[in-house]
Amino acid sequence: MKTFVMKGIGQVGFAEKPMPRPGPMDAIIRTTMALICTSDSHTVRGAIGPRENLTLGHEAVGVVHEVGPEVRGFKAGERIVVGAITPDWGDPASQGGHSSQSGQALGGWKFANIKDGVFAEYFHVNDADANLAHIPRKVPDEAAVYCADMLSTGLMAAENADIPIGGAVAVFALGPSKFGADATVDFSRQDAVAAVMQLTAGAGVDSSIEALGGDLTFQNAIKVTKPGGTISNAGYHGEGEFVHIPRLDWGVGMAEKTIRTGLCPGGRLRMERLLRLLEAGRVDPTPLTTHRFRFDEMPKAFETMDKKLDGIIKPLILFSS
Repeated sequence: MKTFVMKGIGQVGFAEKPMPRPGPMDAIIRTTMALICTSDSHTVRGAIGPRENLTLGHEAVGVVHEVGPEVRGFKAGERIVVGAITPDWGDPASQGGHSSQSGQALGGWKFANIKDGVFAEYFHVNDADANLAHIPRKVPDEAAVYCADMLSTGLMAAENADIPIGGAVAVFALGPSKFGADATVDFSRQDAVAAVMQLTAGAGVDSSIEALGGDLTFQNAIKVTKPGGTISNAGYHGEGEFVHIPRLDWGVGMAEKTIRTGLCPGGRLRMERLLRLLEAGRVDPTPLTTHRFRFDEMPKAFETMDKKLDGIIKPLILFSS
């Protein structure tokens, strides 16, 4: 089968690989649509260390091709979404409520990290009954694919931010603002911290969300958060040995500012809840799709996303049916 791989640090391209086979509790999915994530770029640049001939990608929907004999909830031909994070649900970390960390730190993140990812004509999913979710008939693939990571991660960031009723929230990231923002700040035109403080009459925000993975944006998130507030870090910090905490803005360690981190939650229950939001029309993520490419155009698609060309936000990859 055809796959798109990280050949080495800074190198990508197509490769032919054998079809994967399912274990007793696993499934093989025929890919229909996928999304490229900035995390894929971080990986190729070496953020998690060298990888050789590793299939990239962790956001996809598809059709069940084959299941193992112990899989009970899914069968061939069904439309599914699988989370970017596919935990081992029997692991002690999962039982302790931290499934994304099953096995080790970030251990629930398997696709394009410790196993081949989803930029392939077919891909393998462990623990299928717990990690797959049926896509409702009314929800199109191009919307459902956002549940795998972007929608799940974004909501996790808000959940971890402990936002009070009527609270003010500052989101530090590059991206769209029409999904509920009351004001936007262009950091290239004004000081972001000063602007947020002005917008809040000097009080700061109750919660801040770092969604970019930058040292400076992490520091700024701490600076604008009130004493007693929460900083939710959802960004992938792919560069440097450290991120820094501004000492005085942290109240020299005593301002009761909570820093919470998280990795995109996975699992069937999470995916089903997100799909219900789409099915009920409560959110439509598809305006984020700014570009579409065929799977055979992956080199161009990856370069466009990696270099942030042509105003790209999210590229949708279409596989042959």
